[in-house]
Amino acid sequence: MSIALERRKQLVSEYRVHGKDSGSPEVQIALLTEQITELSSHLQSHAKDNHSRRGLVLKVARRNRLLKYLANTDRDRYTSLIGRLGLRK
Repeated sequence: MSIALERRKQLVSEYRVHGKDSGSPEVQIALLTEQITELSSHLQSHAKDNHSRRGLVLKVARRNRLLKYLANTDRDRYTSLIGRLGLRK
């Protein structure tokens, strides 16, 4: 499950910190969130797809690690990102 190029560019431009940013925690978390929502919808219709389920669990764990890093380094950026993405924390 990959993100379309246009959607990826839109997410990067929306969540970047500065003009040439493409790898900040905010961008990575936004891209992972998009992938997680796609995988979740896929798994609702394909309940026995355990290989994709494992990928989902790994993506959620990576996003949690990035969120934890962002919360420890800059709490304001963390809270604003959580609000913009609509995540519960």
